[in-house]
Amino acid sequence: MTSLAKRPPRMSVRDFLGFEPGDGLCYELVDGQPRAMAPASTVHGYLQSELGRLIGNHLRAHRPGCHVIANPGVVPQVLSAHNVRIPDLAVTCAPVAPGQPWLPDPILLVEVQSPSNQAHTWSNVWPYTSIASVQEILVLDSTLAAAEVLRRTPEGGWPQEPAFVVDGELAFGSIGLSVPLTALYAPIVFAA
Repeated sequence: MTSLAKRPPRMSVRDFLGFEPGDGLCYELVDGQPRAMAPASTVHGYLQSELGRLIGNHLRAHRPGCHVIANPGVVPQVLSAHNVRIPDLAVTCAPVAPGQPWLPDPILLVEVQSPSNQAHTWSNVWPYTSIASVQEILVLDSTLAAAEVLRRTPEGGWPQEPAFVVDGELAFGSIGLSVPLTALYAPIVFAA
């Protein structure tokens, strides 16, 4: 007689909210397993802060009911009882209240990708597409001035491949903002 291997228990979102490993690291919940997140590089932090500033200034001037949030928890619909993912930035136009465990109704999600976190980044991007309110997902590259953008189609689906941006504008239809890609990366000196 053979026995089936036992699946390790999955942590729930509720249990994750009380998860305190005591190691000083930040975690997200991926399919019921806590996953540590490495500290951000200087370029990663710069891109996250600069884009957050540009989006925040735009929202304050043109969409005052919307907010940009750094490192919020978002819950994809895929295994929603066992997933809390942490994008680098998110925009929501829903009210933000003290004590909310995750961000309600994000419309734009941003990840900054480096060579060491590429698989991690994309393992978050695809579940983000299951969040009904999300309209756009941006992945910025931290090693060259480039970005990949996924936009929900008018029919509500997603393209199979992201659009690759290496020159021109990062256009966010969800919030009505265009940012020159070169301006975002201007102060960063990449090795030749």
